[in-house]
This record gives sequence, C-alpha cells and structure tokens, in this order.
Amino acid sequence: MTSNGLRIDTTRHPHCTVLRAGGRLDHAGRVRFSARVNDVWDWSDGPVLVFDLAELDFYDSSVIGVLAMAMQRMEEEHGDGRIILVRPSGHLLDVLRQTDLLAHVDLRDSVAEILAELSRARTPPAGATTPR
Repeated sequence: MTSNGLRIDTTRHPHCTVLRAGGRLDHAGRVRFSARVNDVWDWSDGPVLVFDLAELDFYDSSVIGVLAMAMQRMEEEHGDGRIILVRPSGHLLDVLRQTDLLAHVDLRDSVAEILAELSRARTPPAGATTPR
C-alpha cells in the first residue's frame, strides 16, 4: 500500500500480525496507518501487533499517535493484547520514554525472534493432552 510516500505491509502469522512501514510517516500517513491497524486488529488473538518501523525514512509525532491509538484500544478492550516494536531507533525510544509509552510496548531485535518466541509460548509441550 503506497501513497504520500508511506508503504504499509501487513503479514498475518498464526500468533501475531506484523505491520511494516517504510517511507514517510506524517499526519496524512498517520490516518492511513491507524486505519490499517484497525483493519487487521482481529487477525490475531489479543491482538498481538508487531510494528517494524526500521524502513521509515521520516516520521514525526504521528508515529506516537499510531502507537498510542493501538495502546488505548487494547486498554479499552481489556484483552491480553501486546504491542511489540522491532528494532526501534534511538530517537523513537527516547520519545516513547519521554511520553511514558515505553512501558506499554515490548522490544525485540527481529521479526523472526518474536515469531519464534510466540510459537514456543503457544505450542503445548510434547505429550500434552487437551482437556475433553
């Protein structure tokens, strides 16, 4: 999905949804990105939303708006959702820290890392039986 220089790619995985953004995330892009988050909200239990923003060339406070919208919705729905940021920039970490939003996100080094972690967490141990 591309317009105004913002690319948004979403991938549905068994235990999470990955949203990759690249290009420019400004006010116009925030509206599109927030709408896309809402579109994929029910793609995973929780939901578990993984944001990979490493390919953003430019972002302003709009990135905080997108993340805050997702955090607020999770809080309102009282679910067991998670927001995971992959390789956030030092600047984004500083802004999240200053706005007290850092405590509401998990940080990981790669999408592969979180996919493996979620797979292990949701896979029953060998020999386990399911209740009848």
